[in-house]
Amino acid sequence: MGRARRIWVPHLFYHIVCRGNRRDPLFKEANDFRAFLYILEQLHENIPFELASYCLMTNHFHLQLRSPQQSISKVMALINKRYANYYNTRYGLTGHVFEKRYFSKLIDDDVGMLEVSRYIHLDPVEARNESSFSRNRAR
Repeated sequence: MGRARRIWVPHLFYHIVCRGNRRDPLFKEANDFRAFLYILEQLHENIPFELASYCLMTNHFHLQLRSPQQSISKVMALINKRYANYYNTRYGLTGHVFEKRYFSKLIDDDVGMLEVSRYIHLDPVEARNESSFSRNRAR
């Protein structure tokens, strides 16, 4: 039995979470965080999307993202593929970088936007993870 298709609503934001395979680190050093952000920047030039907030933790990341022109599945496939290629090349590895299919949840109102943003920004605080990077971006 195949997986259920993801629902894409172009004008709404999604909370997206993606974790490293076996909960291993996705970001081992500062350059890994930079590489991921560079991938987002490059992808944004070709496929416009809006990023309301994000947080890069050692073994996972959160995105609060909306993509009016391409499906979230397409955007995430490109992000994860490019980062997996970077990661495997950088560390001389092969195989899966991400644990499984990314988590996504539709955010359908302003209260939800605030709740997700709050959660994303507090994740590093609550995890007491010093190897994280988060940022809030104005819409």
